[in-house]
Amino acid sequence: MLASVATLNSGPLAAIVPSTTSRSRRQRPQQSVALWPSPPRPLPKASIISTTGSDWETVTSVKTAVAAVDSSGPAENGRPLSLPMMSIGIMLPPVFLKTNSQDESFYPSLEQKATTKYYFVVANAKFMLDEEEHFQELMFERLRLFRERNKEQDFWLVIEPKFLNKFPKITGRLKRPAVALVSTNGTWITFMKLRLDRVLSESYEADTLEEALASKPVNLEFEKPENWVAPYPKYEFGWWEPFLPPGAVKPKA
Repeated sequence: MLASVATLNSGPLAAIVPSTTSRSRRQRPQQSVALWPSPPRPLPKASIISTTGSDWETVTSVKTAVAAVDSSGPAENGRPLSLPMMSIGIMLPPVFLKTNSQDESFYPSLEQKATTKYYFVVANAKFMLDEEEHFQELMFERLRLFRERNKEQDFWLVIEPKFLNKFPKITGRLKRPAVALVSTNGTWITFMKLRLDRVLSESYEADTLEEALASKPVNLEFEKPENWVAPYPKYEFGWWEPFLPPGAVKPKA
């Protein structure tokens, strides 16, 4: 026996019939929830910092910065946040590589020998070693000072020095044999020039001490005065020997 539709709707089986309300809840589309509460806000473009020198230049630019997040506003259209990329470009100075085909003279050698500059005053041997009396006092006083302070001697007396060949203007005015006071201290040589007065002064460079103080063998002859009226005795011949360069040949009287 078939039951009518009205009977089914009003009977106990009416509870299992789905209602339109429950059907509409199941069929309602779900809304997507954004992971971040607000979209990214781009930062202002960073200024380009440029440092320009004579040979190199470095430029650093930031194309895109990470967006700041504001937690107070809602998400728009439910779109997830996308993090932009950051890129930094750096320009390094050029590096020159030496090849066998390039000119060797373009690259200076790091093993060049360092030369030393020497200063000197020069006059004839008679004036320097026999007539100028206070010259001996100045020399021994400086030698005593160096020994007290344990300083290495940097001044010498060179009899008939070879380096005078480099100075034709000086040799043309000198009476031979000549004696030069040589030192690496230019200030002290200037002082000695002012004290001795009747001397000539110049400077030169040399690679070694032996080359700088090279001399020619010579014999010295000084006449003794007949009447010595000074209250002190005359300097003995050879007082200059402590100031000769190492290995120098002592001149004969």
